[in-house]
Amino acid sequence: MIAIIDYDVGNIKSVCNALDKIGLSWVLTRDPETIKSAKGIILPGVGAFEDAMQSLIDHHLVTLLQQEIKTGKPFLGICLGMQLLYERSFENGEFKGLGVLKGDVVPFQTELKVPHMGWNALRINEDFRDHPIVKNTKNDDYVYFVHSYYVDGLEEETIAYCTYDRPFSALAGRDNLLGMQFHPEKSGDIGLRLLQSFKEMIS
Repeated sequence: MIAIIDYDVGNIKSVCNALDKIGLSWVLTRDPETIKSAKGIILPGVGAFEDAMQSLIDHHLVTLLQQEIKTGKPFLGICLGMQLLYERSFENGEFKGLGVLKGDVVPFQTELKVPHMGWNALRINEDFRDHPIVKNTKNDDYVYFVHSYYVDGLEEETIAYCTYDRPFSALAGRDNLLGMQFHPEKSGDIGLRLLQSFKEMIS
């Protein structure tokens, strides 16, 4: 059983449906004891960074999630849930994130259409080729995005990246901690394969 964090900001239904397809049991919760007893955690998210962080604060989840990550339990942030893992966001101001990954979240400044919406090809960082999350994934697998902000720079924790007007981190993390800027639950067979890899990290 994994815990999907219920903090009133999320693409919950589609995530739950995708987990059902790969046979990964889940519970939607913000209860501390349930989260602590779960074998893995998913932090979904859509909307504004400031609102999402405030919701985590209001539900007393910030310290709890930071502590659970430190235990080595598999943890996956999706879309906004990935951005929340970083130190700061500059979405309509400057706001502090969970700070478990190094980096800032910044807006696209490009002549291309924003938000970046639709399919884009993953390129795997060869330093992470052996990471279990990408064992069933290859270069040029296409995943689905909807976002106007991205993690600035290809920091050392980038597992895979995509290119829009510039390269940006699409899949990041270290060891048990992962973030996907794209929506695996909306990325067809590739997304299900990535979630299956996450499931295998749990088991």
